[in-house]
Amino acid sequence: MTDPIKAQNWIQQRVQPYLTRTKITCITVGNEVYKTYDHQLWSNLLPAMQTVYNTLVNLGLDKQVTVTTAHSLDILSLSFPPSVGAFRQDLGEYLHGILNFHAQVKSPFLINAYPYFAYKDKPNEVPLNYVLFQPNQGTMDPSTNLKYDNMLFAQIDAVYSAIKAMGHTDIEVRISETGWPSRGDENEVGATPENAGLYNGNLLRRIEEKQGTPAKPNVPIDIYVFALFNENQKPGPTSERNYGLFYPDGTPVYNIGVQGYLPELIYSSATTNNGFSICSLLVLAIAYLISS
Repeated sequence: MTDPIKAQNWIQQRVQPYLTRTKITCITVGNEVYKTYDHQLWSNLLPAMQTVYNTLVNLGLDKQVTVTTAHSLDILSLSFPPSVGAFRQDLGEYLHGILNFHAQVKSPFLINAYPYFAYKDKPNEVPLNYVLFQPNQGTMDPSTNLKYDNMLFAQIDAVYSAIKAMGHTDIEVRISETGWPSRGDENEVGATPENAGLYNGNLLRRIEEKQGTPAKPNVPIDIYVFALFNENQKPGPTSERNYGLFYPDGTPVYNIGVQGYLPELIYSSATTNNGFSICSLLVLAIAYLISS
């Protein structure tokens, strides 16, 4: 995407033809690029984002579609208390340019955040209710005296603090992925349908209430839940294949009242022969959410 010709071809083939019928608001250039430790990719990320954005400008699409990239939470060197949130020093020179880009084009800073991993790694130290949005004593940030009753909001505010430490207060943080697995291996503590239902169900209710974080109470959280479907062919531990709200046949993995947010999904082998696939179900569900 650093090549303007390739960027234009991609947008003209993958984005532009669908804009009249599909609400496309954002292009993410890469996903968790800084986890690769490939310094050539690190260096190419910002030029690629700039080229894609400039292409949108040239095509007159930049007011409809913005450009960003999604990061993993481990770009932070400090995350607690939230007020001392800071980016890793080895990423400073790269993130400085990325943040300037976001401020210039008014696009959001995306983070993939999973409190589940913190609980799985230290179940004896991290309170389960704190990560599941259940009633708990919460934690206090001693610098701001702000109280946090869940880990996800603390993680979001830690990112805001890290961005502020680099000189920006004009960039919105959004969660591009979060979720909880309904199954896991023996060493994947907490991966159960009950916990997944509590996490996603409580999160959906907070989204519906347009809640903000303690540091940004007037900015409603903007979150993409991972994932709509279980992915039975995904490699890795058992949990990686069990983040979905639905099985591939369209039946719910667990009940979180999601029927209020999504239409009933109907799937059979006969429909597959007619070209109606799981991808079609995904498109229908997303279209329903957009129209709502």
